[in-house]
Amino acid sequence: MRTLPLAVTTVAAALVLTACGDDGGSADKASTCDYGIKVGPANAATQAGDTGNVPVTVTSKSAAKCTLKDFPGLEVAAGSSTWTVAHTPGSTAEKVPLNKGEAATFTITYVRGAASGDGGAAVKTLKITVPGGGSAQTFPWSYGPIAAKGSDTLDASVTSFQMAGD
Repeated sequence: MRTLPLAVTTVAAALVLTACGDDGGSADKASTCDYGIKVGPANAATQAGDTGNVPVTVTSKSAAKCTLKDFPGLEVAAGSSTWTVAHTPGSTAEKVPLNKGEAATFTITYVRGAASGDGGAAVKTLKITVPGGGSAQTFPWSYGPIAAKGSDTLDASVTSFQMAGD
């Protein structure tokens, strides 16, 4: 008789555990999603040493629900030199679910460098990769040079995704 209660307990525990996990479906996975990306308008830094903020909006174009996970991937380029933009210190990645037409945002914060190129880079392009969103998209960088932060790092960072709107 003890076998039946033990079997029922085991089945109940298995059901509870599977209800908490990933069902393996693709409707909530970013790898099947298509996004539109809009850069700006920015609160650009106007003088060397000033801080600027560039908002970026990511809108789902997929019919299925998608979830943004991790951080956006950012790379800036000046000629043949490229730099990866670091995550904002202390920020953590959030999962942001999006239905078709819904949007999320993230912000690029940077310190403007000197016009002469001393201690910075005359950045011309910004490449954005949305995790699981397909190929990177490239945009012009029109916000001036970015100051250096060490010998091989620029003074710029990117926040995690946040739900757009109210």
